[in-house]
Amino acid sequence: MRLRSPPLFWRTFLLILLLFAASMAAWWPTVQVFEREPRARQIAQQVVSIVNTTRSALVFSDPGRRRDLLNDLADNEGIRVVPLEPGDQLMPLPDDALVRLVTRNVRAKLGPATRLASEVNGVPGMWISFSIDDDAYWAFIDRDLLAGDVGREWIAWAALAAIISLLIAAAIAGLVNRPLAELSRAAAELGAGRTPRNLPDLGPPEIRMVNRSFNRMVDSLDRLERERAILLAGVSHDLRTPLTRLRLELEMSGLPEAVRGGMIGDLDQLELIVRQFLDYARPVGARPPQATDVSALALDALSRSRVGAAIGCRVDQQVEPGLRVLGHPTELARALDNMLNNAVQYGRGPAGDLNLRLEVHRDGSEAIVAVSDSGPGIAPDQIERLLRPFERGDASRSGSGGAGLGLAIVDRIARAHHGRLQLSANSPTGLRVELRLPAIARDN
Repeated sequence: MRLRSPPLFWRTFLLILLLFAASMAAWWPTVQVFEREPRARQIAQQVVSIVNTTRSALVFSDPGRRRDLLNDLADNEGIRVVPLEPGDQLMPLPDDALVRLVTRNVRAKLGPATRLASEVNGVPGMWISFSIDDDAYWAFIDRDLLAGDVGREWIAWAALAAIISLLIAAAIAGLVNRPLAELSRAAAELGAGRTPRNLPDLGPPEIRMVNRSFNRMVDSLDRLERERAILLAGVSHDLRTPLTRLRLELEMSGLPEAVRGGMIGDLDQLELIVRQFLDYARPVGARPPQATDVSALALDALSRSRVGAAIGCRVDQQVEPGLRVLGHPTELARALDNMLNNAVQYGRGPAGDLNLRLEVHRDGSEAIVAVSDSGPGIAPDQIERLLRPFERGDASRSGSGGAGLGLAIVDRIARAHHGRLQLSANSPTGLRVELRLPAIARDN
């Protein structure tokens, strides 16, 4: 299964986040290196101060009160003084850069003979040797001065820095991707048959160049669309006058009924083509959309088609009442007319019978209007071609007139209403045409 590619915003966000994490990973060892020397001097100064204070207290105190002084240091300061014996079992301090710096600073101030240990005779702690006259002692500190102090303040600062970094990364990703997101939305609007607003002439030179090119392309397409609409409307309008004159002359010609009927059929086919040209040239959505009862529109279109009264025609309808969409009633009615006309023209069976089914119902957030026939159908690889202007299906569905604009008009109206036209094979034979539009919630 192919994994879905994440949006560009999240790609940029994750990239910035990874760069920030890499920067922090490189920055932390540097901070430790520059912080190690001051910290080692601070620890060494504490150790030297404790040892010197303890030595001075023992040297200058009253011998009778010396025991009380030692008890007070052990109880209040966590400092004990014990004699240093030659047979003491020592555990050296850890061998790392900080400990080596502390040891060097302590010996520089207390003398090179000073010994430091992390454990003496099985008692863990920090042990420092010192001497009074010819007697050697251990100063025992039950606090681990070498342990890193990562308090709540450091955790809070780290959490705050992480949150600020996430917000900055999101802001940068949004700022970088905003022009591309606007371009993507405008391209989607253009692909749906709507004219997008001009993109702003802001940002880096590359973005401005792309936006200008896109705006020029939209203007060119809009101008071509207007010129095409004027051309089609003009040609269609100019054809109607001679067609009307030909029909009048044909009625007064006195030709045999069979010949005249065939010629009238040809004129009807020409008028159908002209009407499709006019419908295709007419702009969609010139006025603001409004809440429209698509169920009523479907029943009205079925009544206008008069297929229910034709000989050999059977219509099965299943219409959910009161289904509404936001749109233009005139364009939606034209789309429904074209759907029914397409089924009437191409949906007859081999014996000339016509079985249609009209469905209007809600499917989740969509309103569906479906017209199904039981005709010869169409090959699956030909379905996409039916939505192109001036395209018709294969020979099995091309026996009637038309310019191949009927379903193209429906597709254009559907996209202008933020919907879509979906074609599929009907069971057991025929074609099913579904118009899917965003439905208005029932409580609105």
